[in-house]
Amino acid sequence: MFRINLNNNIYSVKEDMNLLDFLRDEARLTSVKNGCGEGACGACMVLVGGKAFRACLLTIAKVGERQVTTVEGLSQREKEVYSWAFAEAGAVQCGFCIPGMVISAKALLDQNPNPTGTEIKKALQGNICRCTGYVKIEKAIAMVAKALYEDYVPQVEIKYRVGENMHRIDVTEKVLGTGIYVDDMKVEDMLYGAVLRAKYPRALVKKIDISDATIALGVKAVLTAKDIPGQRFLGHIVQDWPALIAEGEETRYVGDALALVAATSKRNAENALQLIKVDYEELVPLLTPQAAMEEKAPKINAKGNILNKTVLKRGNVEQAFSKAAYVVTQKYTTPPTEHAFLEPESALAVPSEQGIMIVYTGTQSVYDDHHGIVGLLGVDNEKVRVISKLVGGGFGGKEDLSVQHHAALLTWHTGKPVKITLSRQESIRTHPKRHAMEMEFTTACDENGKLTAVQAFLVADTGAYASLGGPVLQRACTHAAGPYQVENVDITGLGVYTNNPPAGAFRGFGVTQSCFAMETNLNLLAEKAGISPWEIRFRNAIEPGKVLTNGQIADESTAFKETLLAVEDIFNEYPDAGIACAMKNSGLGVGVPDVGRVRIRVLEGKVVIYTSAACMGQGLATTLIQIVAETTGLHATSIEAYPADTLMTPNGGTSTASRQTVFNGEAARQAALALKADLEIASLLQLEGKEYYKEYCGITDPMNSTKANPVSHVAYGYATQVVILDDQGKVEKVVAAHDVGKAINPVSVEGQIEGGVVMSLGYALTEDFPLENGMPTAKFGTLGLFRSIHVPTIDCILVEKNHSSLAYGAKGVGEIVAIPGAPAVACAYYRRDGKLRNSLPLKDTAYNKKK
Repeated sequence: MFRINLNNNIYSVKEDMNLLDFLRDEARLTSVKNGCGEGACGACMVLVGGKAFRACLLTIAKVGERQVTTVEGLSQREKEVYSWAFAEAGAVQCGFCIPGMVISAKALLDQNPNPTGTEIKKALQGNICRCTGYVKIEKAIAMVAKALYEDYVPQVEIKYRVGENMHRIDVTEKVLGTGIYVDDMKVEDMLYGAVLRAKYPRALVKKIDISDATIALGVKAVLTAKDIPGQRFLGHIVQDWPALIAEGEETRYVGDALALVAATSKRNAENALQLIKVDYEELVPLLTPQAAMEEKAPKINAKGNILNKTVLKRGNVEQAFSKAAYVVTQKYTTPPTEHAFLEPESALAVPSEQGIMIVYTGTQSVYDDHHGIVGLLGVDNEKVRVISKLVGGGFGGKEDLSVQHHAALLTWHTGKPVKITLSRQESIRTHPKRHAMEMEFTTACDENGKLTAVQAFLVADTGAYASLGGPVLQRACTHAAGPYQVENVDITGLGVYTNNPPAGAFRGFGVTQSCFAMETNLNLLAEKAGISPWEIRFRNAIEPGKVLTNGQIADESTAFKETLLAVEDIFNEYPDAGIACAMKNSGLGVGVPDVGRVRIRVLEGKVVIYTSAACMGQGLATTLIQIVAETTGLHATSIEAYPADTLMTPNGGTSTASRQTVFNGEAARQAALALKADLEIASLLQLEGKEYYKEYCGITDPMNSTKANPVSHVAYGYATQVVILDDQGKVEKVVAAHDVGKAINPVSVEGQIEGGVVMSLGYALTEDFPLENGMPTAKFGTLGLFRSIHVPTIDCILVEKNHSSLAYGAKGVGEIVAIPGAPAVACAYYRRDGKLRNSLPLKDTAYNKKK
């Protein structure tokens, strides 16, 4: 018998166990999160004897007599101050890491009530945040310290109009850990699901023997491909991803699912997996696009190993090259990248007496999940309801089905609730990554540095399945020539199947890769033309009324030159400052149907906003409340947002392509205008039960439109980032100037910029995703993610040139913030030492590990 003192309560435990498992599974505490299970992320941070420890690395026996404190055990005063400070500073996005941050902060402040900024950074070095970039978390902790040290009560001014820093509506539940993510859920008679994965990236599955597993302790079901009642192959655009690999079929990567188990405990489910015998015939995998494109290469996909080809042509590049004063050709490579969202994938499927299955998930689109699940089960749409709980980060990595369909299939067969939560290592092994790309760029200019032509050839490793590889390659190509005026372009991209983990959506959606190449080539052209990297960008910058490389005419809201002017002085102040620019679309565009949908309902004296648009940290619900408040004149306390739910909320589209604020923000504005009209003649009480439904549809032209000036996207954002190195060659400062149209919530926009900048610094300098025979070898702690102690000063400049009524002029910033950072860093190193670095992560920098 073991005893543990938890938050001043004594618990008795029959046998020793992992402390994290006890806190979550036995004590049922939700503030302590399982982000990695390997002591790397800090999401499970607790106080043991007043010191911060990672619960996943401790056992109850190791804790001994020491007091264990979690966020639930904080004083009421501490809870109030932390909630206020994190809200005021804008320190919360997805929220999954925040309770762990609070514990690390408390450990510091209990010992040092008046810490310096450096001491706060060091106190957080055991915690990882993938969303915020740490800047506002550190600010919030300093505010907590001041409030507690000086013993004052914070005064909260409620701000809620467009352009004001309204506190996010979900801050308190995320700070205190009371908000529910799927893995926090537990229902009566719940079973635990587990998935048997492929042993080899490419092998013939000759036989799957489940006989021993079916009779194992606690096992309620073991399923294989033959148990799928509906459609086995799933996917967004190309249905090429099997929910389960069948006997007689080849595996395509090491994350392929072969069998599913449902059992009465996690341990029983995992034990049953070990009893399943698979007879493989191992085959030689295709691990590079070059190998997959060989004439005699075996087919990974039945239609061949080329997923898609994208071509964008305007003008005559060969003629332009022949007349150019300067021409530069270089090859570039970028690696696959792990999203590293803090919340591993989890889903809970629950049957109901009405015959409707409810699937709880943390996703970027409940309707995308719903479409895949009903297809797999072969049932009518109304037989499945998908509800989103809090989403612990996504960055594109939660657009594909991962566990939702498997949990649903197990529930379909057992008639019991089934939850599947991936371990961090299984998550790393299975979900789609950022595309690795190989690129060759040729750029030309005249004697004054005016760009005349861009030719590029891109090869993207899309891995085993299509996912969103087609649209990613399109964006890489359509944005390849950057936000510049170039009359002659010839861009070709190939997406190639391999036996590597699939590649799909990732923040930046292909533009991070092509931007690195284009921007680096620009620096070389500037050098040849005898002008600065800033000057060549300014001379070629797109401006209102001019034509983008895809033929679209830039509208009046275009503020690219303004971003360049905003950083001109800081760039000129440092002789080796690095600079890079980017553009990024809002919305799917290129003729793809794209609709934002919002329903507003007056309910019990409140205005309730209904849309399925997923909030995964960007603060969308708060943004929509601000838009409705601004439009109607109502106070924010009279407005609420309903969580994404396929039964209750209209399909607002996927949280992708930096589209939600623009598309669902505009739909919300239009619905609010209708409500406002009624409020002029009636009160909310008189309007009880009335609904206002509006859609906003972005009308665009398809790729290769015959129009002279097609509209590829309804809006573009632009950015310029400058990087300053210190004497040791580390990044000392980043200045990020972003054309945001109108900042609905400025502090939230800054948070997006800071988080994106830090993500891009990792992409440039430290992050990698090594594969050994198609198997990922990295753990969460070895991915190279930036921690608080690595983060430089980040200055955000919001350029607001609002010339649009669309969503009050807002432009999406979720993706563009992560794009120009890597080439800006490369530019800084090039200007310092003259070495061209054309692959990521950059080599020969102060961040490279010494061997």
